[in-house]
Amino acid sequence: MSFHFYNSKSGKKEPFLPKDPNRVKIYSCGPTVYNFAHIGNIRSFLFVDILRRALRSEGYILDQSMNITDIDDKIINASIEKKISIEEITAPWTKAFFEDLESLNIQKLEHYPKATESINDMVDLVHRLQANGLVYEKDGSLYYSIQKFKGYGELSKIDVGGMKSGVRNDADEYEKDDVRDFVLWKNQKSEEEKAWDTDLGKGRPGWHLECSAMIRKVYGSGVDIHTGGIDLLFPHHENEHAQSEGAFPDEEFVTTWLHCEHLLVEGEKMSKSKGNFFTLRDILEKGYDKKQIRYLLISSHYRSKLNFSLAKLEEAKQALDRIQTTLFRILESTGYVYETFETPDVQNVKAKISNTKIRSALTDFENGFCDDLNLPKSLGSMFEFIKEINQSYDKNLWNGNDHSELIYYFQFVDSLLGVLSFEKETPAFSSDEENEINGLIEERALAKKNKNFARADEIRNILTSRGILLLDTKEGITQWKKVQ
Repeated sequence: MSFHFYNSKSGKKEPFLPKDPNRVKIYSCGPTVYNFAHIGNIRSFLFVDILRRALRSEGYILDQSMNITDIDDKIINASIEKKISIEEITAPWTKAFFEDLESLNIQKLEHYPKATESINDMVDLVHRLQANGLVYEKDGSLYYSIQKFKGYGELSKIDVGGMKSGVRNDADEYEKDDVRDFVLWKNQKSEEEKAWDTDLGKGRPGWHLECSAMIRKVYGSGVDIHTGGIDLLFPHHENEHAQSEGAFPDEEFVTTWLHCEHLLVEGEKMSKSKGNFFTLRDILEKGYDKKQIRYLLISSHYRSKLNFSLAKLEEAKQALDRIQTTLFRILESTGYVYETFETPDVQNVKAKISNTKIRSALTDFENGFCDDLNLPKSLGSMFEFIKEINQSYDKNLWNGNDHSELIYYFQFVDSLLGVLSFEKETPAFSSDEENEINGLIEERALAKKNKNFARADEIRNILTSRGILLLDTKEGITQWKKVQ
């Protein structure tokens, strides 16, 4: 089945036609490793995962990269402030990044290039830009002259008409619409700053230079798809485009640009000062399940703003329970005997489905995600089919091979969603243990009523030590769940 993607550069939906279906080259902007990734970052990483899973489910072979930015202004400043090396700053956060990916069942990519391991490639790119007359020097630093690049602004549609020649910006990140020449190579300002001694001078790369060089390092050319958050469209991706096509004017840098929209929290931009800033670990510590979080963050269209809330995590749990309950009903009918498929081979599942209803449902699911990764459309078709599945089970209308083919359908679905279980669940606690837990919760409620807060806290601590999280609702009801 063919894909259509909304290309940020053209501003319209286009058929996806990679140069080589057996090596689809995709580059995604990754983390700056100076802290835990927040859930807005996590959403963009999950978007990359859905793109990967969708293309693989249709038989494409991918060669995919996500960079690790381990040198930039924030990292340098933290290194100086704490008086430790940038490697000591970035190593634990890089480890945490990969742990977060694993927690959310995000598939590993083929390449994770690091900026600090690509300095020579950055120097080579600057030399090409110098040879093409696009670079000038000021106070020991090297800048890209955007007025000398004819195509500047093509990607982000930003107006450069009123820009004054020679106005520069040294910061790695700056405000939207702040159109200035950007720094390629920063002269070392103090001995405390991490620097590399090159023929460009002793210094370090500007942030925008890094991705262009790493793409060239990994692929030796441009790429079929470049992804990132919408906040990177300008200036970062505009500058990448200018650098890469300025250095290699006869090559197209990126065929298709895909940008993931912002994540809001309770309708507002995330901010630590507002108390609505969440990392993945913050949410897990509140007792929410990894699958709930993954499902919520992938269930809206990547080009739509996602309004995150803890209440929506509960809605995600209800949706997952509905899918999982239906799947377990099917699995029980087969005695949990079914054929398994690896993700790259899941397209072969389609050939094993002969039931016209199931085949039609699978096609509807595909049509959704092939249309610019429209997961809401795919999920809508799936829930309609779940309703039909259960109605047919109630009437004993499924028989023979149908049960296995229904499992194949859900295997195909989960090759994209990555949230379902195909194994029989075992209760976290026996009925006696559940009765004991409920008894302790009742005792705690009574202790609170009698203002015996010491006993109430003691009971909470006892339950916490057993991996049980208590959630006190506004209605005065205490719910509990086992922490994953």
